[in-house]
Amino acid sequence: MFGFSDALPVVLICGVTDMRKSIDGLAYIVAYDLEMEPCSEKLFVFCGRRRDRLKILHWSANGFWLHYKRLEKGTFKWPGIDDDELSLTITSRQLNWLLDGLPLDLSQAHPHLIYRYHDC
Repeated sequence: MFGFSDALPVVLICGVTDMRKSIDGLAYIVAYDLEMEPCSEKLFVFCGRRRDRLKILHWSANGFWLHYKRLEKGTFKWPGIDDDELSLTITSRQLNWLLDGLPLDLSQAHPHLIYRYHDC
């Protein structure tokens, strides 16, 4: 897995995207459909119709990166979102969950505990 900075916001593009689109087509969606700046310090994540392919568009100092992941088996747990929403902002941790095949809301994750030292 690529090591994206935890400080980078991650924007999921809701719905399905034609995976034949490349950098220019995806940047167009970001700029004109979402009215966001594609050259900003954000990761824009797109999912195909079959939910077995993802593309991540990312601007780096002097050009775009386009990351592509195709699952050989199974599907991504792409979130079901209202039709009114065009995008959803998530954390890089949630992106890693998504890439690992987990849902974004890990209700079954281990809770955070505070350890208190006890004298025996």
